Amino acid sequence: MQFLKGIRVVSFNHFVMGPLGIQILADLGADVIAVESLDGAFQRHWSSGNKFIDGDSLTFAFANRNKRSLALDLKSESGKDVARKLIASADVLAENFRPGVMDRLGLGYEQAKKLNPKLIYAAATGYGAHGPYKDRPGQDLLLQAMSGIAAITGREPDESRAVGVSVVDHHGAALFALGIMAALLGRAQSEEGCRVDVSLLGAALDLQQEGITSFLNGKRPASIRQPGATAGWSAPGGYGVFAAKGGSVAISLSTPAMLARALDCPALSEFTEGDVFAKTREISALVEQHCLRFSVNELLARLAELDIWHTRVNDYAMMSEDPQVKHNGHLIETALPSAGTPVRVLSHPVRYNDQAPPVYLPPQKLGAQSREILTELGYPDDAIDALIEQRVVGVPDHAEA
Repeated sequence: MQFLKGIRVVSFNHFVMGPLGIQILADLGADVIAVESLDGAFQRHWSSGNKFIDGDSLTFAFANRNKRSLALDLKSESGKDVARKLIASADVLAENFRPGVMDRLGLGYEQAKKLNPKLIYAAATGYGAHGPYKDRPGQDLLLQAMSGIAAITGREPDESRAVGVSVVDHHGAALFALGIMAALLGRAQSEEGCRVDVSLLGAALDLQQEGITSFLNGKRPASIRQPGATAGWSAPGGYGVFAAKGGSVAISLSTPAMLARALDCPALSEFTEGDVFAKTREISALVEQHCLRFSVNELLARLAELDIWHTRVNDYAMMSEDPQVKHNGHLIETALPSAGTPVRVLSHPVRYNDQAPPVYLPPQKLGAQSREILTELGYPDDAIDALIEQRVVGVPDHAEA
């Protein structure tokens, strides 16, 4: 599974979309060198739910396996010299700073391609490399709101609701990895470098291709918000998440006649299959009302008996015990750098010959491989010692001190 063995990626990434996208490449065998400031990137200091284990951020833990760590002062000339040597040795430079930051450091696209004409330069930004919003802060919630996700997830008449996870960041990470791999394949054919740009805005819109395409063509609805429990404005009646006694159930493909039998609701049998879009609100209101008559287990059994597509709505505790999740090996253990405490994280999402790439290097202490990487770049031991002493390069004992 070392498909990218021999590919070196220099990663100047600091939070979710960038680190997570580059972790995909690391899982596939790329030599990823994560370059951080001497204080560590933002992802080491902020953690989802403010949860830290032995002082380590769980946000850092889920996106930094299989990477080597170099702590480097990029504001110093000596630090920039190290960065330039890295770029000259790399196949990919990846960064997710705001547009212009790398340019001000002297490490932007134009400077980097002079050092390495065959370099793949990949930038992940909030809104794109240029344009009226390029300097705005890019953050998942803001993009959910701007792109329509929060509206389409809300209910009529005017409720808006964000998705409960950083879905734009995560999809953007996958697109980041995909774009880099496409550019690497293109370089193998043309022997030319390439700039790859991925944005949170592009990722947020890409998540909604079905809904946006439907909206932009033909007659438009009065609102894209959900009518009642229906899952989306373009969904048929009876398609959505419905509350029952003790939980909720998601109901997918069905007909009014099937739902009439499953829910013991004769009124639903009066609707035809042609009504499922035209009379979405009426159908969904009846389904919502009658689901409440049953416990979750009773409702699941009734739906299964008629082969109606459905599932229980799981919380994270239930999901982690799901037999298919366990069978697929989606949850694995890795170690945190400070104390080696095991934490559970998600595995690489793709299988190759029915296997997932292994964790050969858990998330590392800041600067854990600084000496090793500088040695590979040709620095002698005394020069490395001097850079550490001058606080240009960081190593773990310095950080702990």
